[in-house]
Amino acid sequence: METTDLTGEDLVKVLATLASPHRVRVLAALSAGPTYVSQLARDLGISRALLQVHLKRLEAAGLVAARIEVSDDGKAMKFYEVAPFDLHLTPRTLTAAARTLPDIAERGEAAQKEL
Repeated sequence: METTDLTGEDLVKVLATLASPHRVRVLAALSAGPTYVSQLARDLGISRALLQVHLKRLEAAGLVAARIEVSDDGKAMKFYEVAPFDLHLTPRTLTAAARTLPDIAERGEAAQKEL
């Protein structure tokens, strides 16, 4: 994923995801290589449940990827790794992303229709 590939809404989603110190720490830990949830939770000193919440958010934003591997004893283990991304925020990239955002009036109408 590169900044130029993202729509305005995608960019906002990625930036909102990165606004959490926990998620930044998860990405930093995963940059050392793929690992499974229990090990990552131990390494970060947080519960597996809380880690799962952050991993789901990172995965939805396209910042991490998951794969399932079967261990020698037949146990399925889900491994997470950092997905390739290269984000460069400049006035130009923000302007390009902003052009793809729906108008505020359109967003308000869409939100009201969802209610």
